[in-house]
Amino acid sequence: MLAAVLGAVFGSFLNVVAYRLPRGESLSRPRSRCPGCLTQIRAYDNVPVLSWLALRGRCRTCRAPISARYPLVEAATGALCALVVLAKGPDEDALLGLALVLLLVPVTLIDLDHRIIPNRLMLIGAILAPALVLLTAPDVLVEHLLAAVAAGGFFLVAVLAYPRGMGMGDVKLAFVLGLFLGRDVGPALFVALFAGTLVGAAVIARKGATEGRKTAVPFGPFLALGALVALFAGDAMVEWYLSTFA
Repeated sequence: MLAAVLGAVFGSFLNVVAYRLPRGESLSRPRSRCPGCLTQIRAYDNVPVLSWLALRGRCRTCRAPISARYPLVEAATGALCALVVLAKGPDEDALLGLALVLLLVPVTLIDLDHRIIPNRLMLIGAILAPALVLLTAPDVLVEHLLAAVAAGGFFLVAVLAYPRGMGMGDVKLAFVLGLFLGRDVGPALFVALFAGTLVGAAVIARKGATEGRKTAVPFGPFLALGALVALFAGDAMVEWYLSTFA
């Protein structure tokens, strides 16, 4: 329960990150305001999920609608953090998974909105992941470093071979996912590529081959989806693969 509440609180901040970071704005000043009337949002109107429900999705002052995305992100972040604690245990084993979730949320939102994956977030992940691995499981640090190089290298080759398909942001994200997931980055990339292929096929089926191939679909959210699947089921997927094909 505590993980869900704290996750929702972090989710509220990540909404701010997703909105302000791509615009080059400060993450701390000014305090959150209504985009309609610019009234500063009071603390009791800024409680994750509950305030939006109490206000029925509207600003208290001008009654302008507040996007449902905000409480959905808060609730989803809280739920994911709770799932990490349930899956990994309420101890240091959950730290790496929690950090990964809190990184993937703004990455996904920003890539969906702006088709970019900010270098600042990738730098935070590239520093935080090895530090947490070194703190919690130093014996697998080399594995995570090798996984990062392999995942990033794989996507770098893909970008060089077909520049229109992905961007360097995806390469950096794949590298960071390797740092967080270690060998489980393999299932993460497989799920991401499979999901991306399905969505691409659906777009082509709807718009036609010529128009569909021109439609830009950000790949970061697919990598985030793959990372979440790997976070919760990556070990089982790797063990199944090794026992079946190795």
